Amino acid sequence: MIELARHYGRYGYRRIAALLRDAGWQVSDGRVERLWRREGLKVPSKQPKKSRIWLNDGSCIRLRPEHPDHVWSYDFVHCRTDDGRAFRTLNILDEFSRECLAIKVERKLNANSVIDALSDLFILRGVPGFIRSDNGPEFVARAVRDWIAAVGARTAYIEPGSPWENGYVESFNARFRDELLNGEIFYSLREAQIIIEKWRRHYNTVRPHSALGYRPPAPETIILMDQRPVMH
Repeated sequence: MIELARHYGRYGYRRIAALLRDAGWQVSDGRVERLWRREGLKVPSKQPKKSRIWLNDGSCIRLRPEHPDHVWSYDFVHCRTDDGRAFRTLNILDEFSRECLAIKVERKLNANSVIDALSDLFILRGVPGFIRSDNGPEFVARAVRDWIAAVGARTAYIEPGSPWENGYVESFNARFRDELLNGEIFYSLREAQIIIEKWRRHYNTVRPHSALGYRPPAPETIILMDQRPVMH
């Protein structure tokens, strides 16, 4: 438990307990919490609940994901390399599965970058029902809107100044910054791209997610092939 807590410094006892069970330990959350407190480890405070979005007439307008590839959301995160130069990441999330579909890392990202990243995912996964984003110029650019409509998806822009309407990707961005960006020094853009992609794979396949019963969004499946020789 201490080794996992040291390695994943921003995980609470519930995620550590889930990792222990995945490794074969038969332990409950309560037992891990008692040991956690005994060792003086800090339990992170609970995150505040997200409110729904309501119109003046009392109706709820928040689009809820109902199945994988129903609603994707995406947003930018800003960071810097050690030399002070800025870079940005374009984070794309499946809201239902919580899987991080892609993190594009470049010095500059624009509307064409959004189209390039989404087109690659559309080829691999198909076209989602909706794509949710804020009202930044990269997302509302006519080229992006026209392209999304042309491939058969629909846009779901949030209200200006209301980031909580894009709560899934905002929550992911917070974890991304807290668990990786705030604790890393990137000496080059290439180093940032490699480390961030490694973290994305860990997030999808290993990191326990509280909204998924402390299971990862896309756990790896090991397929054992029949190794017997083929008789001719």
